[in-house]
Amino acid sequence: MADGLGVPGAAPEAAQDVLIDWSTRGFLHTGEPVSGRDFVAARHSLFDGSFTWPLLVVKRSALDHNIATLAAFTRSHGLAFAPHGKTTMAPAIFKAQLDAGAWGLSAATPGQALVYRGLGVPRVLLANEIVDSAALRRLAYEVERGLEFLCYADSVEGVRILSDAAGAVPFRVLVELGHMDGRTGCRSLTELLEVAEAVRRSPGVELAGVACYEGTRSGPAEVRDTLRELRAAAEAVSPYVDGRLVVSAGGSAWFDLVAEELAPLAHPRAEPGRPRSAGALVLLRSGAYVAHDDGFYREVTPYNRIEGELLPALEAWAQVLSVPEPGLALVGMGKRDVPYDIDLPMVRTVGGRTPGWLDRARVVKVQDQHTYLRFPPGEEGVRPGDLVSFGVSHPCTAFDKWRVIPVVDDDYVVIDLIKTYF
Repeated sequence: MADGLGVPGAAPEAAQDVLIDWSTRGFLHTGEPVSGRDFVAARHSLFDGSFTWPLLVVKRSALDHNIATLAAFTRSHGLAFAPHGKTTMAPAIFKAQLDAGAWGLSAATPGQALVYRGLGVPRVLLANEIVDSAALRRLAYEVERGLEFLCYADSVEGVRILSDAAGAVPFRVLVELGHMDGRTGCRSLTELLEVAEAVRRSPGVELAGVACYEGTRSGPAEVRDTLRELRAAAEAVSPYVDGRLVVSAGGSAWFDLVAEELAPLAHPRAEPGRPRSAGALVLLRSGAYVAHDDGFYREVTPYNRIEGELLPALEAWAQVLSVPEPGLALVGMGKRDVPYDIDLPMVRTVGGRTPGWLDRARVVKVQDQHTYLRFPPGEEGVRPGDLVSFGVSHPCTAFDKWRVIPVVDDDYVVIDLIKTYF
């Protein structure tokens, strides 16, 4: 994964410009700066003194497995895949996803979209409203230079902003469907059609299709309702779309239902009464799948309902600093190091062991520099200096904490480095 993106316009050596020196967090390198390529060639072990703690690492076998698994899922259902790059903002991972067949990448902000463009990503879906006129003018310039770009609108005013900032090549717009108490998106099909009509009559914009995010719904019945409403919206706007209709949905929690409800739109059928939107480009946008986790996504993954699995690819390593009272270890890892916004980290090993009481050990608090690890008070074997490994919950708030992340094989030999662009 250490090569550049390998797509037209890619920034030279986009994923290789890692330089390891004294300032590289987690690395114990005090000599002359060394290139990432040379560091990897040295085949360091995670435990040979080349690193300091805490440290986040990526397991290569799990990462490769997850990328291959979702690529196979989308192919088998006739979906196109635009994985959400905001999870990792890592060109090495972008390349692996594109090499596995991804149509392009999804972004949440114009800044992310412009980073993708700088790294040579050929197609970008900005899966959000964009009302930043300065950023839009820059994106219009990139569209004129060949970037294939899609973005959202959920209001007539948003359409006007897009129209005013457009260049010689129109912005291709997906009208977003939302739901009450949800995030962005039109709150009804009627409202969506009004926005679609505004796109149709405005210069500088072109109606490409519809989109939604079903992940804020509370369960499978509501998710299906939203997806079926999106399908109705697709069928309603289809006659007014020049070229292939685009329909997009899908986080990492419900992509099985997205496939069930929307994949039929991707398959033209000859029987009477087929929807006019048949043959659509159905874009799935899952992002967290790529690293999966040991918490939230482990509980909500569709692979709890369908055949297959995703594997947690992230591990955090830190040392026990103190065992000041029975059953409490203070570990040198904090909010700057690991995600804590959904679930706290989950302990995996202590001192290289998996003692019988490990399933009763719990992280109960994470502060700026300390993690409170509770374990059964009568048990022994947790000592200052012990290395503890943790799984994390919510990978989207893990990668952003690290500028350079070692990639390890199953024996914890460093075989690659990931640079992030947050």
